[in-house]
Amino acid sequence: MSRATETALVRDGRSGYEGAAIAAVGLSGLTFAVALVALLDVLEITVTVPVAGVALSTALGAALLVLGLGVVGFGLTSRLGSVDTGPQPSAGLVAAVAFTGVWFAVGSLVAGAAGLGTVGSTTVGGVVGAVAFAATAFPREDVGSTLPAGGLAVLGGLALVTGVVGPGWEWELVDYNATLFGDTAVPFLAMFVSLLTGWAAAKAYGGFGARGRNVGAYVLIYLIVLSILAVLVGLLAFVAVKGLPGLFNGFSVGGGTLIRWPFLTNGASLFADVAGVFPALVGTIWLVVGAVLFAVPTGVGAAVFLSEYAEQGRFTGVVEIATNGLWSTPSIVFGLFGAAFLIPRFGNQKSLLAGMLTLGFMLLPLVLITSREAILAVPDEYRDASAALGVSKWQTIRSVVLPAAIPGITTGVILGVGRIAGETAPILLTMGGGVLPGKEAAPNVIGGFQLHASPPFVTNPALLESTSALPYQLYALITAGLSGNIESPEQFAWGLALTLLLVVLAFYAIGIATRYYFRTKLHQ
Repeated sequence: MSRATETALVRDGRSGYEGAAIAAVGLSGLTFAVALVALLDVLEITVTVPVAGVALSTALGAALLVLGLGVVGFGLTSRLGSVDTGPQPSAGLVAAVAFTGVWFAVGSLVAGAAGLGTVGSTTVGGVVGAVAFAATAFPREDVGSTLPAGGLAVLGGLALVTGVVGPGWEWELVDYNATLFGDTAVPFLAMFVSLLTGWAAAKAYGGFGARGRNVGAYVLIYLIVLSILAVLVGLLAFVAVKGLPGLFNGFSVGGGTLIRWPFLTNGASLFADVAGVFPALVGTIWLVVGAVLFAVPTGVGAAVFLSEYAEQGRFTGVVEIATNGLWSTPSIVFGLFGAAFLIPRFGNQKSLLAGMLTLGFMLLPLVLITSREAILAVPDEYRDASAALGVSKWQTIRSVVLPAAIPGITTGVILGVGRIAGETAPILLTMGGGVLPGKEAAPNVIGGFQLHASPPFVTNPALLESTSALPYQLYALITAGLSGNIESPEQFAWGLALTLLLVVLAFYAIGIATRYYFRTKLHQ
């Protein structure tokens, strides 16, 4: 409809239509957030918590009903020409296939709950899916985008409001030996449906067409990102709440020492007043430091050779494929490699050095991949300008290319350290250590270096001794059980898990600070 021929109703109704659509997007986001909080059981908010005198599950159902009716109304209003929109002739094949799958699952689940069996459920699901495909693909975009999403919201809302699916609901899946419970099904249903209605309402707000699809995609992505961040925050909060009592067990300020933190400074021997994780904490730090010292110079050096010196051809292609394959290799395979290849060469016993090198080999592929990409991303103008000044190739790489690539290299190291710091299988096979080691079991790497007049000139017995690490000790505690002087085994285990999480986050923080520093220096 052109602007010249717009009716007064169209001109006046546009702002109200957009306001209603943006309100629906906001309600979808709120419903999604509340359902996510209930699913994660954060702050003791569950589907049975009363909201305005009704259970949260009923309130979520009412919100879905409002969203469903509103979304369908947006589509019909646009189709009747009451507002100025620019829909495409069809919602598109992607939307049609997506709604077909969703409605097929809904039809199959409802038929299965009614006791129709596998064949009957599949048949009903196929029919419902076919209807959903036709309702999405054949009508105009405004109807095809809103009718399937709104219908699903109305159906889900009715199920929650009437109590068909609620806090006490259970469904035993005999064929899968599993049971679905209402405490999980209600928030998951509300989250999924609110995603669809938020997407449809955002398309309506954008007037459908290309702009509406962009707005709908943005809203969908924002809600998904919100869920990822919420899960991350919820996980951190859950571990923190469980682990803080153990982490601060015996903690005090003042007295003979300024700060007394026995959980971090004691071992778990019978002679300790409070069981601690000091040997495992020190072992984890040395493991990561040793792996980084081995992998980073090796990986960056290999990346410099492949990017700046080697001819780009079959050899570099094979190296790239092999490197990607190594990064995808399961950690247990690296552990078997360390047990079969490294341990026989280091006194035929598990040792800290074997664990360092094993984790270093795990870290090496990612360092090589990210370093090479960071080096290749440096503009050729930097190299040409340096060469024009008469600077040699190696001096150009050292003084121009590598400083410009350091932020990207640091990003790869951060990602790699986050992976290796929490690995258990390689440590189990190469480093070992006791389940509840005493404080004296902590490796004294710095003080263990010894100088000799004959080869190998420098030795360090601490590197050749088995020691513990936080992920290995946590695994051993869970599988072997707890003993010793631990008064609260569960509290100790959660404190150990929180300590491991804080160590990984500390390495992340160091890496991010390093990357920020070099980026700042680069742009000065």
